[in-house]
Amino acid sequence: MSGRLTISVTHDPARGYIGTSPDLREPIIALSLGGMRRKAEIALLPDDIIVALSLDRRARLERDRRRRFPVAGVGR
Repeated sequence: MSGRLTISVTHDPARGYIGTSPDLREPIIALSLGGMRRKAEIALLPDDIIVALSLDRRARLERDRRRRFPVAGVGR
């Protein structure tokens, strides 16, 4: 497979972001959208693919919440 992979993403407060696609063997679960993208790219190695995340309403709300209220000290 090469080209573009679109992953449908939702958010579950107990599990994190959950991504599904017919091209994936099983759903991808990650705590962040960056982690989701990395896990998808690793799952599809060595294919040269562009990963596009399609966020549903719950995933968009969680992403926006995290942008407004980032965790202090993380990533510094």
